[in-house]
Amino acid sequence: MKDKIQKLLESSKKVITDCSLDNGAMVAANSSKAYYPKDVNNYFYVWPRDGAFNCMAADAIGIENIQENYFDWLLNRAEGRKETGLFYEKYYPNGLKESGRFQVDQTGSVIFSICKHFENNSKGIERYKELIISSADALCKSWDVDHFELITNDLWEERLTFPDLKDNFSYSLAACIAGLSSADKLFPNKDYQKVLVQMKKKLLDEVEKKGYIFRSFGKLNDERIDASALGLIWPFEIIDPESEFAKMTIEKIEEKLVKDYGVYRYENDEYDGWMHELYYRKKGAGYWPLLNFWMSVVLCKMDRREEAEKYYNKVIESIGDEFIPEQVFSNDIQKSVSPLCWSHAMFIFASKELGYLK
Repeated sequence: MKDKIQKLLESSKKVITDCSLDNGAMVAANSSKAYYPKDVNNYFYVWPRDGAFNCMAADAIGIENIQENYFDWLLNRAEGRKETGLFYEKYYPNGLKESGRFQVDQTGSVIFSICKHFENNSKGIERYKELIISSADALCKSWDVDHFELITNDLWEERLTFPDLKDNFSYSLAACIAGLSSADKLFPNKDYQKVLVQMKKKLLDEVEKKGYIFRSFGKLNDERIDASALGLIWPFEIIDPESEFAKMTIEKIEEKLVKDYGVYRYENDEYDGWMHELYYRKKGAGYWPLLNFWMSVVLCKMDRREEAEKYYNKVIESIGDEFIPEQVFSNDIQKSVSPLCWSHAMFIFASKELGYLK
């Protein structure tokens, strides 16, 4: 098992490097490579969030150079950023928007990852001061006391919140809180502090009412469990891993979303990434390795290492020793996007947390 883990760690470096293009763009999966399957969805796009996680993973495993190339791409190429300060759902590698939908977690995650990268380099961060400040300013301007003034899309790109309903996605709001908090530590700003207090109060008030982290809240709540709730515990650290809220959230995830130690995004998920000509097959989702690794990290933070190992090993035992896919299915018919760079990033984090990455 340890040999396989080391091989996967080496291939993770290759995948991250392959997804980092010459112009600085970081695609979710490099579908131009011969190893990429032909009968699955094309992920040759830049999702700022995916890139943020991938850069943090690159830091963890010792990859250099690609992070700042990616930050430069975000600074200079991402369409609409200079005008609005915001990052949108996804982009073509040349920087044009593929989708103009507003995902607040994209902007929050970018700020968070840049600040993480330069934690011990106060001089280096100055190069991205304008990006950080304009993005943090844009989040604040888009926020109205207890909700965003724009229609927002969740991280799975399947649900929306609306200003008239004053609703927020828990994961998305957590990413914004983490991003603004990071920006404020480097470049203190009363507006950031004011909005941070409002966002955090709104989020924590709702969690306290229910006792666990649920999908979205506002005039109409969606109290179903979503695996993205893990993000509030790590990496955004909104919820203490030792808290009863964290324990109840993990209990709910295990009850609703886990099958034989495989973690699914949410109940009754149909998306499989499998294509026939131009049609999405949607024959039922598999479990997501990146969520298994996410669960593993969170359980380690909760001092539940034995359980963390089980979620980690579930993936290692289910795949080959080179690539980690987006999903793993219970049959040999459905095909998955593979490799998914974000899956490899989360594998790196979990490996480090468990002590397999030195």
